Amino acid sequence: MKIQLQVTVPGQVASVFARFDQKLFEALSPPLMPVQVLRFDGCEVGHEIHLSLPVGEWISLITERVVGESESFFVDQGKKLPFPFVYWRHQHIVRGTKEGVLLIDAIEYKTKSPVLDILVRPVLWVMFKARHPVYRRFFQEKA
Repeated sequence: MKIQLQVTVPGQVASVFARFDQKLFEALSPPLMPVQVLRFDGCEVGHEIHLSLPVGEWISLITERVVGESESFFVDQGKKLPFPFVYWRHQHIVRGTKEGVLLIDAIEYKTKSPVLDILVRPVLWVMFKARHPVYRRFFQEKA
């Protein structure tokens, strides 16, 4: 199952992409599901992110990273996922536009059943849509 959401923020690709760090990650934590960051290596290939969630432990591995002038991205792939997930791939895209920088969350996931895939979709959509005002505030601030 796939979900893609996008929001425009002020800035340039290089400066926005450089701010994808633990501070931003913690700012994006959903208020109704507290996330404890146990380990955050960064967003380079081979880095890991370990989280403690109310539903279990989540470990992601950065598997891809491309830095360009007009677009940059990295991919975090689920290595250890809590119920109900069995697959997770999240591409964080930072793309330059005339209006600023377009942030795209391109998510691909799979649960233990096709029915759960459908049931989880609106929850994930709301969780990632809730990041948009956080992104806007975060990138309004000076680095």
